[in-house]
Amino acid sequence: MLYHGANAQDKKSTSRHAPTGMVQYGTASYYGGKFNGRKTANGEKFDQKKMTAAHNGLPLNTYVKVTNLRNKKTVVVKITDRMHPKNKRLIDLSRGAAEKLGYVGQGLTKVKVEVVSNSPTYSQVKK
Repeated sequence: MLYHGANAQDKKSTSRHAPTGMVQYGTASYYGGKFNGRKTANGEKFDQKKMTAAHNGLPLNTYVKVTNLRNKKTVVVKITDRMHPKNKRLIDLSRGAAEKLGYVGQGLTKVKVEVVSNSPTYSQVKK
């Protein structure tokens, strides 16, 4: 599921910004436990309990609100990683985020992903 190792494209993506309010729809999965503790594309260590995600189109360190379209539960996560380039899913969430969205038992769910901030300090502001 996970695509580790930042390449030149990933380094460029940290400097560009996605427009706040940008919305995407697609399928979400969640990271398997074997990735816990591994380094992510933005250099952070993956913690399956934190509110993080992998996404191939949004810049690293972008914050997005993810809504489970089946039950309307939402969570805000930080994009810290990339998925395998052949992965057709929109977003791969941490297990903690998947639990908050209520789809761990199903493995996949349909979601709405909305960009809420490009600021690295957003996590402190939203508390």
